[in-house]
Amino acid sequence: MTQSHHEHGHDHDHHHAHQHKKPGGIYLISPSGAVADPAVLDLARQRLADLGFKTSVDRTALAVHERFAGTDKQRLAAINRSLKQKHPIVMATRGGYGLSRLLPLIDWQQVADSGKTFVGLSDFTAFNLALLARTGAGSFSGPTAIFDFGAKKMDDLTAALFVESMCQELEILSFETQDADPVDARGVLWGGNLAMVASLVGTPYMPKIRGGILFLEDIGEHPYRIERMLTQLLHAGILERQKAIVLGRFTDYRLGSADGGYDLPSTVAWLRSVIKVPVITGLPYGHVRVKATLPIGRKVGIATEPGMAHLVLEEHF
Repeated sequence: MTQSHHEHGHDHDHHHAHQHKKPGGIYLISPSGAVADPAVLDLARQRLADLGFKTSVDRTALAVHERFAGTDKQRLAAINRSLKQKHPIVMATRGGYGLSRLLPLIDWQQVADSGKTFVGLSDFTAFNLALLARTGAGSFSGPTAIFDFGAKKMDDLTAALFVESMCQELEILSFETQDADPVDARGVLWGGNLAMVASLVGTPYMPKIRGGILFLEDIGEHPYRIERMLTQLLHAGILERQKAIVLGRFTDYRLGSADGGYDLPSTVAWLRSVIKVPVITGLPYGHVRVKATLPIGRKVGIATEPGMAHLVLEEHF
């Protein structure tokens, strides 16, 4: 298991880690898949309330149309309502599929100008990256209401990392890594779900980031499919433009008899063989219980030492 921990500076002259900021309220929207069980959303709201967050639920958050949380029109309207309501944080109830359809319909400048803090992952990667590509505005890849806060047993570290991130108190995320390439670099943090990142190649919603720190995860994708998507990013010239590639969790896939020993480590070994960019594994992020909340579009630092990697999220000069 990877552990991540947060560190607070001990230089109290200019750092006030102990005067905790009060977290703002959260507005919950369903921009992708339909919510299967409304009771789970209620539980998530209770857990968020216990953490100090007031919540409001968008009026179509529980809508269902086919596999989606309402029609395209309804889901677009929910995003637009989220920009005008009072809570500073907007969180996706869940991932799934559906944001790809909405990308040309969203007024990205209006989203950026709202000043809201957007949080989600998986399908929400399309939103995170489109916002960055169209406006340069940042957002967060992190927990969703249902999966994380509505879980039978909520993960306390995931919750703590989320609260600290929302209060801008998470300075360094340190995690164990089995085989990190040596690196000490700074760059714009970006990425998310690999399938969603790959789906944006060649579109106006793919950020053009040079010297960035690209992080990736996926679920239910066989290692050869993970490699194929990485190949797409490689051939598009995207991988070699980065300072580091940081791999989170790739979960829930099944190997077949045809694999002949080819597994995720084979994919990672192949990746290292085709790019000179440092590759770091072990990021606590993905469709897993313990996940960090990561600031997309923010300039961060990354450094490795044997067995450990450190992502510097808040820098104090």
